[in-house]
Amino acid sequence: MKTVYATLIATLVLTNTASAAALDQFKSFVTGTKSARGEFTQTQVRGKAATGKAAPASSGTFVFARPGKFVWTYQKPYEQLLQADGETLYIYDKDLNQVTTRKLGNALGSSPAAILFGSNDLEKNFTLSEAGARDGLEWLNATPKAKDTTFEQIAIGLKDGVPQAMELKDNFGQTTVLKFTSFQRNPSLGAQQFKFDVPKGAEVVNQ
Repeated sequence: MKTVYATLIATLVLTNTASAAALDQFKSFVTGTKSARGEFTQTQVRGKAATGKAAPASSGTFVFARPGKFVWTYQKPYEQLLQADGETLYIYDKDLNQVTTRKLGNALGSSPAAILFGSNDLEKNFTLSEAGARDGLEWLNATPKAKDTTFEQIAIGLKDGVPQAMELKDNFGQTTVLKFTSFQRNPSLGAQQFKFDVPKGAEVVNQ
């Protein structure tokens, strides 16, 4: 089954961000970024992200406006769309021509999506801690406070005040690795950017 989850954060420019600790960069980013767009690659590995065997990568684009509005588009190797307008999440599978809808409510909560798309109050749902330097990035760990979340831990790598990567470790020993490029903070977005239109002939399943 095509797995869809994705995640990350928001921003403000730091003085001397290149050498700033990850937690300082992260909090500044969250405070200052109201919207963003960019590109991503996503891979899944078993075991540790640095040493595990990786599955073929997915790639696509994203755009978001906090809180709770986003368009996350998988373009390769298959086309799939996750879109939220602040109230409802739409998942569109082009191959099946099917749209699944669910209310956002508190669903973002302790999920990785909350980091990228949620509110500023991340420490309400996550315990944040420094994780040192690796692969040219400053890393922090975000551990969900809720016990019923799918993910055990989320690592976030930053450089120059912008998230460059995320590693999402789930309860089944798998790690999802996201890498971000062409990251634009606070772009001008149209009023209809997050309005979802059901494709012609698509089956709609409400959950």
